[in-house]
Amino acid sequence: MSMKPLEFDRRYGELDQVISAYVGMSADDSPDEPSGALRAYLRHTWHTRPWALATAEQQIRDYARNPPGRLRLSLGEFYPVPDVGLPEAEIQDWLFVIADHLKRSIEEGVVPPPAVPGTRWEWHARFPELGQFLGGWFSQDMPDEFPDHDAAVRDYIATTAPQLLARLTGELHELRALDLDESACALAVAELGMEVEPPRPYSLKGWLAHLADALNGFQADYGTGPSTA
Repeated sequence: MSMKPLEFDRRYGELDQVISAYVGMSADDSPDEPSGALRAYLRHTWHTRPWALATAEQQIRDYARNPPGRLRLSLGEFYPVPDVGLPEAEIQDWLFVIADHLKRSIEEGVVPPPAVPGTRWEWHARFPELGQFLGGWFSQDMPDEFPDHDAAVRDYIATTAPQLLARLTGELHELRALDLDESACALAVAELGMEVEPPRPYSLKGWLAHLADALNGFQADYGTGPSTA
């Protein structure tokens, strides 16, 4: 039978985070140099959940030392490593290389400086609510669901908790703080799920600035409490 979520997270939760960082990326780590995917994981995790690095190192090393057999994989009792472009015979050594890089980073305190996200995984890890907003309300289906961009924004506001609205506002300001040029900004929002052009007459950066200002001024209607007079 499949492993329960709690047991899965205890054994493989952070391992899965690391492996997910390789989606669409090359698993070209060498003993001397981490791959771009692993650098993205290190950069984001050091600045958000530094305690998780030791868990990742331990889970990956334990998995590499005790790779699952076919029976346990078929029963769902082990984590099946997705296809990362490596022959199956090389997966075990690759995992040890990753674990060694994580260990070295922790022991030597090698903290990557903040930077523009370098992978799709890092964009979504750093801007989760922006990814939810752009991918959910501004996909290619947006023109069929809403008459215009403003209607899509109003629908998001009407159906989203105030705390998440505040999070989106903060993420928009953080994205703007990266000071991306127009083409880099277009790449960023495409990675985050946006599949339509900004509304006229805005440029993409202009629309994001307008959106941040509009959300910043939004106030949820909490109703009027009972009078204390």
